Amino acid sequence: MYRYLLNISYIGTTFRGIQKTVNKLEQSRLDTKSIQGCLELALQVFHPTNEIHTVLSSRTDAGVHALHSTVQVDLERPNGQPYDTTILTGVLNRTLNKQRLPIRVLSSKLVANSFHCRYDAIGRTYLYRFAVAKVPTLGDCSLRNRSFETFIPVEEIDRCYFLQSSSFDIKRVQAAARMFIGVHDFRTFMSVSRQKVCRDHPMFTVRKIDEINIRPGETRALSSNAIQAAETYNYWDIEIRAKSFLYKQVRRIVGALIALGNGRIDERCLYQMLTVPSKNSWDHRVLLAPACGLYLCRVHYRETDI
Repeated sequence: MYRYLLNISYIGTTFRGIQKTVNKLEQSRLDTKSIQGCLELALQVFHPTNEIHTVLSSRTDAGVHALHSTVQVDLERPNGQPYDTTILTGVLNRTLNKQRLPIRVLSSKLVANSFHCRYDAIGRTYLYRFAVAKVPTLGDCSLRNRSFETFIPVEEIDRCYFLQSSSFDIKRVQAAARMFIGVHDFRTFMSVSRQKVCRDHPMFTVRKIDEINIRPGETRALSSNAIQAAETYNYWDIEIRAKSFLYKQVRRIVGALIALGNGRIDERCLYQMLTVPSKNSWDHRVLLAPACGLYLCRVHYRETDI
């Protein structure tokens, strides 16, 4: 039996998430509402002699996308030989395309049976895309008060978070983002639904953020839509890298930074949420950043491991 590392990308809009649902009380069934379930279904075209079970390197929620994620799978060919990885990639993509699934295999690689795509990962990089409507510079008061929410380029629907804010302060956001770099207890920035997991393990919520970069972004719209999108919005990319993240940690951090940029909270509120780790420290003026703007950019490995 041979182990393969699949480098994949997907648009998560129509999926419940990457992880398939497993009910131990029910008979094994296909789960076509998850990326994992669709991949396992596509892998069946190779007719391996073993039962197909994929292992995920990272989990993403409903609506979250991936530019590059990884999945491992063990396959035993009837003749005992390994599958050609180029053929593996091509056949999987043709199968996924026929089913009109927004999942693509970027590449496939034969790895050692001791390799584990999740535990051998040394880092993960996430990207959050958002756009802020520009304030009209014309003297006409009626134009300054107009809402520009009516135009969102069709190519960007469910791909970016669009904000209507007349006084968004990106420099303030960039300066405050530095607070999160380093080792912190991110209990406040983890979804409440997972709090029970770590009550008896206080170190569970400690994470180290290696980098946060906030840079000007650009629209993914095409042709005339791109011109109108660039005239209407300022695009921004928030890139965050760490070895691992807590449940909804990135979306909560982004939500807090956007609330700061909008003036709903100040730096003192942000500092308190970070230095007093508790679900009770979460400021309810902060909204969870929508899933549509979040992308898993890359799962990092040492070259020697793969």
